[in-house]
Amino acid sequence: MDEWIVTLKKIIQSNAEPPVEEKRNGATNETSHDDETCSQGMMESLERSMHPELMKYARETEQLNKMNRSDGRHKLFSLDSEVQRLDFSGIEPDVKPPEEKFGKRFLVTCHDLCFNLVGHVNDRPQGSPTNVEPFFVTLALFDVKHNCKISADFHVDLNPPSVREMLSDVAAQTSNGETKVMFPKKSSVYSLVEPLLCYPQKGIFSVTNPHPDIYLVARIEKVLQGSITQCAEPYIKNSDPAKTSQKVLKAMKQVCGKLGRYRMPFAWCARPVFKDMQGCLDGEGRFSPLYKQESSKLSNEDILKLLADFKRPEKTKLQVIPGHIDVRVECVPADISNSVTSSYVPVKPFKEDCDNVTVEIEEFVPEAAKCSYPYTVYKNHLYVYPMNLKYDGQKAFAKARNIAVCVEFKDSDLENACPLKNIYGKPGGPLFTTSAFAAVTHHNQNPDFYDEIKIELPIYLHEKHHLLFTFYHVSCELNTKPANKKKDAVEMQVGYAWFQLLKNGRLAFSEVQLPVSANLPSGYLNHHSVPDIKWVDGSKPLFKVRSHLVSTVYTQDHYLHDFFHHCQMIKSGSQATPGDLVKHLKCLHGVEIQVMIHFLPTILAQLFHILATMTKEEDVTINCLRVLIYIVAKCHEEGLDQYLRSFLKYVFRANKLTNSQSKTTHEVLVFAMTAIFKQSADFNVINKLLKYSWFFFEAVIKSMAQNLLEDNRVKLPRNQRFPESYHHALRSLLLAIIPHITIRYGEIHEESRNANFNLANFIKRSLTLMDRGFTFQLVNDYICGFGLRDPKVLIEYKFEFLQTICNHEHYIPLNLPLTFGKIKSYRVQDSNLELMLSEDYCKYHFLVGLLLREVAVGLRDSCHVRHAAIAVLKNLIIKHTFDDRYQHKNQQARIALLYLPLLTVVLENVQRMEVRDFASFYLNMPNSASGDDLSFNFPMTSPQRESFIADKDTACASTTIQNGHRFKREDSKGCLVTDAGMSPHEQGDASECLRRRTSTESTVQSLYRLNQYETRTLLLCFLHIAKTIPEDSLSAYLSKVPPPELVNFLTILELCLYHFKYMGRKHIARIHDLWMSKHHTTDKKSRTMPVARSRAGLIQGRPQGLANFGISFTLNHGSGTSEADIVHQSLLESNAVTEVCLTVLDIISIFCQSFKTQLLDSDGHNPLMKKIFDIHLTFLKVGQSEVALKHVFASMRAFINKFPAAFFKGRVTMCASFCYEVLKCCTSKLNSTRSEAAALLYLLMRNNFEYTKRKTFLRTHLQIIIAVSQLIADVSLTGGSRFQESLSIINNFANSDKAMKGTSFPTEVKDLTKRIRTVLMATAQMKEHEKDPEMLVDLQYSLAKSYASTPELRRTWLESMAKVHVKNGDFSEAAMCYVHVVALVIEFLNKRKLFHSRCSAFKKITANIDEESTVTEDCGIQDIHYSEEVLVELLERCVDGLWKAERYELISDISKLIIPIYEKRREFEKLTDLYRKLHGAYTKILDVMHSGKRLLGTYFRVAFYGQAFFEEEDGKEYIYKEPKLTRLSEISQRLLTLYSERFGAENVKIIQDSNKVNAKDLDSKYAYIQVTFVNPYFDEKELLERKTDFEKNHNINKFMFETPYTLSGKKQGEVEEQCKRRTIVTTTNTFPYVKKRIAISSEQQTDLKPIDVAIDEMKERTSELQKLCTCNEVDMIQLQLKLQGCVSVQVNAGPLAYARAFLSDGKSSKYPSKKVNDLKEIFRKFVHACSIALNMNERLIKEDQIEYHEGLKSNFRDMVKELSDIIHEELLHEDMLHNHWLRNSLHVFSAISGTSDSGFGSPALSVL
Repeated sequence: MDEWIVTLKKIIQSNAEPPVEEKRNGATNETSHDDETCSQGMMESLERSMHPELMKYARETEQLNKMNRSDGRHKLFSLDSEVQRLDFSGIEPDVKPPEEKFGKRFLVTCHDLCFNLVGHVNDRPQGSPTNVEPFFVTLALFDVKHNCKISADFHVDLNPPSVREMLSDVAAQTSNGETKVMFPKKSSVYSLVEPLLCYPQKGIFSVTNPHPDIYLVARIEKVLQGSITQCAEPYIKNSDPAKTSQKVLKAMKQVCGKLGRYRMPFAWCARPVFKDMQGCLDGEGRFSPLYKQESSKLSNEDILKLLADFKRPEKTKLQVIPGHIDVRVECVPADISNSVTSSYVPVKPFKEDCDNVTVEIEEFVPEAAKCSYPYTVYKNHLYVYPMNLKYDGQKAFAKARNIAVCVEFKDSDLENACPLKNIYGKPGGPLFTTSAFAAVTHHNQNPDFYDEIKIELPIYLHEKHHLLFTFYHVSCELNTKPANKKKDAVEMQVGYAWFQLLKNGRLAFSEVQLPVSANLPSGYLNHHSVPDIKWVDGSKPLFKVRSHLVSTVYTQDHYLHDFFHHCQMIKSGSQATPGDLVKHLKCLHGVEIQVMIHFLPTILAQLFHILATMTKEEDVTINCLRVLIYIVAKCHEEGLDQYLRSFLKYVFRANKLTNSQSKTTHEVLVFAMTAIFKQSADFNVINKLLKYSWFFFEAVIKSMAQNLLEDNRVKLPRNQRFPESYHHALRSLLLAIIPHITIRYGEIHEESRNANFNLANFIKRSLTLMDRGFTFQLVNDYICGFGLRDPKVLIEYKFEFLQTICNHEHYIPLNLPLTFGKIKSYRVQDSNLELMLSEDYCKYHFLVGLLLREVAVGLRDSCHVRHAAIAVLKNLIIKHTFDDRYQHKNQQARIALLYLPLLTVVLENVQRMEVRDFASFYLNMPNSASGDDLSFNFPMTSPQRESFIADKDTACASTTIQNGHRFKREDSKGCLVTDAGMSPHEQGDASECLRRRTSTESTVQSLYRLNQYETRTLLLCFLHIAKTIPEDSLSAYLSKVPPPELVNFLTILELCLYHFKYMGRKHIARIHDLWMSKHHTTDKKSRTMPVARSRAGLIQGRPQGLANFGISFTLNHGSGTSEADIVHQSLLESNAVTEVCLTVLDIISIFCQSFKTQLLDSDGHNPLMKKIFDIHLTFLKVGQSEVALKHVFASMRAFINKFPAAFFKGRVTMCASFCYEVLKCCTSKLNSTRSEAAALLYLLMRNNFEYTKRKTFLRTHLQIIIAVSQLIADVSLTGGSRFQESLSIINNFANSDKAMKGTSFPTEVKDLTKRIRTVLMATAQMKEHEKDPEMLVDLQYSLAKSYASTPELRRTWLESMAKVHVKNGDFSEAAMCYVHVVALVIEFLNKRKLFHSRCSAFKKITANIDEESTVTEDCGIQDIHYSEEVLVELLERCVDGLWKAERYELISDISKLIIPIYEKRREFEKLTDLYRKLHGAYTKILDVMHSGKRLLGTYFRVAFYGQAFFEEEDGKEYIYKEPKLTRLSEISQRLLTLYSERFGAENVKIIQDSNKVNAKDLDSKYAYIQVTFVNPYFDEKELLERKTDFEKNHNINKFMFETPYTLSGKKQGEVEEQCKRRTIVTTTNTFPYVKKRIAISSEQQTDLKPIDVAIDEMKERTSELQKLCTCNEVDMIQLQLKLQGCVSVQVNAGPLAYARAFLSDGKSSKYPSKKVNDLKEIFRKFVHACSIALNMNERLIKEDQIEYHEGLKSNFRDMVKELSDIIHEELLHEDMLHNHWLRNSLHVFSAISGTSDSGFGSPALSVL
């Protein structure tokens, strides 16, 4: 029913009102017809001119201008500096597949090991001598900083072949043992590399955390021979090297034959690997000397201790073995080939015919989360480290000294069981061997071992797999007697130890101590049940061994092992209770994160499998999700979330449906997440789920996609792809999340922000897979969760959500479901729905309608929210602009029509935009937009505009969410129109998805001004839309805009020109430097555009707040600015300004065509015409490019031709402003601009002449003269020669115009240019005196006087003078200029009988006002449009000027003229304001009279001497008025500086004294300036009339100064001879005046004799004291200073000096008795004044000044006593103390100060 009534009202209203187009653009009226006829005649006249340029102008049309403007245009956003800095790289985050991770890799190449004991090993000496015995090198990395070994051992055999032959028998024995091969599958691989790995010399090491304290250590071993010292002695001490080498060689041949399989430590050396913490390789480093290995310092711990002091060799006393090792360290080449892994698996590229390979050495990665990574390659290594054996207490074996330990890996403990061949061999032997021996230390019953045995573990381990350690006593005695050879065995078994690898089914040992058995019976593993075992030393743990597992198969964490084992049981079909599974799931919380990371893909896959398969067990599902949340949170906390992304992209697989009862992964995950959110007990889990929800939403999306593809459901209609139960589950999940975001945002800020962002990404991705109607409903439900008065944080969330949704790749088709697929020209009638933000609009364009409504209300919020709203909008439009799919013009136009309601939104905010300093714009970029501007109030929307933005929501319901939270919803009805591909069900959902609450209805009372960035961005979007939409659509839109809003539309265009103003390259460089200085030290995010947020990146990145919102690009700012950057930026700015200019020209061209009738209303005197004209002038005021100006001038020519009445018939203001701006262009440095401006000025005169039926162009003539005068006054008419050239162009046009021959036009043009040149004569002088404000104003004043008969010109110069005064801070003079302008206008109006008063009404304000009474009628006065309205504006300006000048007493006189006008007009509001100002003025008067702090000026006499310099100013004297308290030194320095710049500092001198100057006595080479301080002078009669300080400083023209002299010719002398000359000067005008200096017209001098000087001086002192004592507020400091000068002066100065000189007995007779008596009377008054002052001081002082006051009183008593003695009378007695004046003065002071008459003493007696 309500809808029917609304529709009926619309129909009635549309029938009652005529169409808008008909009202606005109907039949043209008579005036319009006349204008068209006139314009046509002007064009025809130009055609007949026969001048090529004029004929070209005659052929110009709107269409031609439009075609010219369309050439070479750019997209607006392509010129935006932000878009230009966008970096399109990295839009899609680089999610790499799982791969093996390496640290800093480097290549170690071993070349040689050589000792100084060398010889020829063979009997036939050939080649170079070599080492005389075999040595073996083992390299490894040690980290001194963390005190550990960080790599496996790299074994190298650098022996030459001849030396290796010494061990040939041992190698043969090793290869002939019985073995059990464990790796048949790898045999082909190993057979490929085994020959190449016989003697490897290159190894690749890797270091995850490089730093300078990492060392490469080389251990050197030799064949077991004896003690280390004994073996090293020949190398250290050899006096005869040849003999010693032969001796050692002979012995070693025997040793190698007998003990070749045993090794002993010999030497070691080390070198640092890295230079710094960044991993810079120390490639030039060398190994240290070869140090002898100490038998007591063999372990790794001992080596680390030695390395700790490695850089301080003075602390270590190591014995050096002469020799050197050649090992090179270098970076790994990028193209390295022929390498094998630590498991000897070849790595591509690998060539089969290579002759050597490089081995990757295992890095022992630190057990830290940041160093961990998921295992991606097969590794199954066990490193075994025998550490020590305690055999000093055993009694089982007689010989157990040279102890060797043999390590074997076995899978059986039977008696004849063979060891497994899976121990990595050493160089020269097989790749894998059955046993490995540790190095032997000679004669040591408690040996330490340092060897590393590397074992390849089998894939499947069982309980019988164990390590067997066999201990041997090795005999080192070399018995050369053949008879005893059989008796002595080389080795003898002295014990066994073993360790089972598995304990409770898992590998679990790192360091153990084992007992040693003397025998090894069968079944020894179960030693508790084997009685035959004989333990050594009572089964004490004698043997210590350590292991290190590097396996991608086995884990040592028992919780993780149990979980894997349980999963394996479930997979094999074993029955497992849910309780056990829950227990194992809970135990996973105790797994260390680094272990979790290693097996991350496996763990996650198992958890998702459990989640999908155990759907019936809710406890299992919840705990499984909790574990997932824990793992995801831990990965994020350690910064390892990239592994989660890699898992989702490359590993994750959704569970397949096996039957109708099973559920998919996404279904179970959604249900489980909802259950978690509904649990209010554990908020910690909920918070983590919110914070890292992207992982789970992405898993849901991928599961949905995989399910659709694998089940071929992607071909089904969208509404059938997923069951209704899943839709319900998603909605439940959404409603469960909303309260955590909208209610708990304060306590979980980061979590709620992430959840908001991740949810938006999920819904956006769902639009691709699900029913879009349902997805829109989700968007609607979520937006409804936000309230009407949400805080700033929630508003940010909302815009972040909207931006993410709107970033969908098919955003445009989603908003245009019907017709966008076809490229066609869109008609106006097709787009009626898009003209306003109405219900129908939002029905058909859900997402864009939602966005625009939220942006509209966001603009009324705080600065941060406004920026967020604008950023979302701008980035979206930029995305459309550069989308390759929509580059056709019609497609772009259709997209722009989508955003047409944005124009309305901008119109509503036009009052909040303003033009400011453009430097602030660049410094307050989005990242630095901080704070709001001053607020102001105005209605949110006008009544006519309600339908444009108001959402007609009427229903409001309260929805209860399942977890108990509530939020409000407001619904609006509507439906989406869908395409043919949308199902009926989807269309039904679409009809419901518009039921939403829009937060745009929130009423914000306090609005803020938009800052520069916000304004500029909105204007850019505004121009883009207005430029891109079809012209007829723009016209249709404007026709629907209410008339008052049309002015706002034009105002926006004008603002565009101001905000896109070219500032110049230097300005850009300066602003960029300011920006860099402000932002370079801040966080990088404040200097960047927002980080990538698309597809994969959107679901994984953390939102950083809307201040950094953007469109998936990164803004790159370097740390500095190159010249190329500045050039590029300036080119961008200039092109952007040009494009904005051309766009505005296009729009106003359409506007003028659509509203021509309205523009011609009242002969152009209407708001629309004024605004259109202002836009044209703005083109000339702001910086434009040369190209743009050509189009601007063409548009202006068309404008003049189209609207001649506005220029030549209506108000004169348009013509005046036009002439002023065009004349400024006539001085341009660009030839083309000058030519265009001159031609435009000529056409203006010509059209004016044609418009008056070829009678005259008086209006243009007068306005050009006035404009030239204004330009000269503003010192803006620079480039005199260029301006003269422009005048010549105008004359040439007039002389060559054939159509004007025979008329008066050429003559009038010639006369005009002549008058202009006359006026220009003042330009040079004004330019010369530009820095001299007094001279500049004098020149302008002389021009104003010359135009006394032309009111408009005189007013021009007076206002120019006012500008100069305001600029210099001379507000009194500026106010006087305003008063003279008002008087001028009043005289004009009085002569026209339009006003009753005359300029005499201002006589009280200024005595100089009679100058304005000479207004006469001249030829141009008829074109002056002064009125009462103009008068009131000028009077109001006078009031403001007088207020600034602090001359408040004059405001009432001006107000007396305004009040009757206001009363007549009944403008009571203005009357209220005026009376309020009057009240304020009188209040100010009281304040300044009470405080005495108003200073209205200081005056100086200034005289100039020097004909060669000052010319006509020579000898002239002026009174200068300076502001407030200007000291003599200040004005002297100012004038000296001013004229020094003009004449040269060496040519200007200041005359210091005030005596009369004789010009003949001055040097003509110099310019002299005499400056004298003067005081206003009043005679006694005037003093009686002028009682206030203001009256003594207003309308004054007499000034006085005094010059001291003596009769002897000196300036200063004794009191008896001191005279002074008093000079009184009179000025031609009174102060204040329109000038701040006035010439002196007359001078009067009076000489004072010495006694006259004394009388004058004492009068002044007495007057000063009396004035201080009678003030309302006594200034104690000034009072004490005056008292000090009166009563505490030196002997020969002050009052007593005058008394002694003129009143003493011997001297008073020399002077006239009358003057002597006068002096005595003055002294009596002086003493009384001092007495009163002392009493007042006594009342004012505090206790700390009592002593000072007593001193003053003492001096006063002494002075009074001496004075009384001189004049022979008592000057101060008791009666005098009670004098009426004294009593009254004290009474007044007491009343003011609030003190009683009792102080430190009685007032009557305190002085004496």
